[in-house]
Amino acid sequence: MGGVEGIVDALVAETGFSGVVRVDSSGRTLLAKAYGFAHRGLRVPNTVGTRFALASGTKGLTALTVAALAERGVLGLDTTARSLLGDDLPLIGDEVTVEHLLAHRSGIGDYCDEDAGRPVTDHILPVPVHELESTGDYLRVLDGHPPKFPPGRRFSYCNSGYVVLALLAERATGRPFAELVGDLVCAPAGMADTGFLRSDEPTAGVALGYVGARRTNVFHLPVLGSGDGGIYSTAADVHAFWAAVFTGRIVPLARVREMTAPRSAVPEENLRYGLGFWLAGDAVLLEGYDAGVSFRTVHSGAATWSVLSNTTEGAWPLARRIAELTG
Repeated sequence: MGGVEGIVDALVAETGFSGVVRVDSSGRTLLAKAYGFAHRGLRVPNTVGTRFALASGTKGLTALTVAALAERGVLGLDTTARSLLGDDLPLIGDEVTVEHLLAHRSGIGDYCDEDAGRPVTDHILPVPVHELESTGDYLRVLDGHPPKFPPGRRFSYCNSGYVVLALLAERATGRPFAELVGDLVCAPAGMADTGFLRSDEPTAGVALGYVGARRTNVFHLPVLGSGDGGIYSTAADVHAFWAAVFTGRIVPLARVREMTAPRSAVPEENLRYGLGFWLAGDAVLLEGYDAGVSFRTVHSGAATWSVLSNTTEGAWPLARRIAELTG
């Protein structure tokens, strides 16, 4: 993996990448470097400790939160969504289970359907983004989308499913979802700089997301995220996450093996999917892509690498090249 810094530097110069790249192998950090600006207007540079939004990278933490609740007997993979939803979201079928939702095999309609082919920078939310301050607020967004197919029939990536999982976790415990993620995932992993932040309350050390040269994504995404996206983290915390997952500090290793066993082939992505995690060979991946956010992290054997960016597509050229370098 010699020369990785020079290769990354060259790609950054070519693409104008903004964000952080970290590569670790066999207990050594081979690269941890920041590029670009966290705040372009004030010319505040990104640092290796800057917090970035992870978009759908959040789903891995959601899945582990649900798995931790299952370990505690609060709910199970066979728990039906209807048993906790009551009369809410009536278009979700009675047969849909937690496992279906985790595996993207529920067939429920998606408020952000990626099969629709819309640009990720479109304004798609049917309510003002500032009104989405809690998981319960998403009920208006989730409602009214008819199912695509019967549960279990096939894979279809579904953002709504992960918001529903957050809602089920809240109703099963009586606690806000952000607290559950913090207590059940971030605390045991030592992820002190990871959590859900409001996009309209920018703070020091947090990168703004950019959809243009100077325009931010504040009007594109919910003001406060939930189960399908919106958590913020650092490259160091993402590395700590993988270490905690694969030493059984969040859920037992038997549960980790269950979650990282393939449930679906996704040939259009050249990947497979488990319960909350993408799979490629022996590698386990999380990734996120949204207006003003791009993120990819990979754990494979003794190596982990992560690319966090505060632009819409900035992570992908570097992620592809690092994947080639690391095999």
